[in-house]
Amino acid sequence: MARSPHKLDRFDRQILDALQRDGGLSNLELAEKVGLSPSPCSRRIKALEEAGIIVGRTTLLNQKALGLDLTIIIQISMDRHTPERFENFEQTVSAFAEVQLCYLVTGQEADYMLKVVVPDMDAYQQFLLNKITRIEGVSGVHSSFVMRKVRDSMAVPLTYLGK
Repeated sequence: MARSPHKLDRFDRQILDALQRDGGLSNLELAEKVGLSPSPCSRRIKALEEAGIIVGRTTLLNQKALGLDLTIIIQISMDRHTPERFENFEQTVSAFAEVQLCYLVTGQEADYMLKVVVPDMDAYQQFLLNKITRIEGVSGVHSSFVMRKVRDSMAVPLTYLGK
């Protein structure tokens, strides 16, 4: 089992769990939730940031409320498996706001899997034809359309950290 080089105790795990559930908690609210006073809680958060365990905080938006109704999982195949091809592809898709996730994968015919969010099918067609298929080296695209999100979480499982 992989271990973090930073020793995490019960309070650290509680802080991480609480922040994953609600990154907008104030230090005072967080300290109350985990049973610490604000100063030690703040010091622990700073130590977790310095250790690279907390890498940032973000606000999650409701894509449907914003009219972004279509989520697509795209499998991309490349014509050549060279570092230059992969680097160009990765730099290009990283600049597309529609792309939420991009993974280089193995174990199937696709080289990359992307999670893309757009308003509708017309927007997806434009994204696909004007952006994805124009990237040098893209030789195949397979699109799967998400019908329902059963679980959609960015939380890291903390149960493997021990007690």
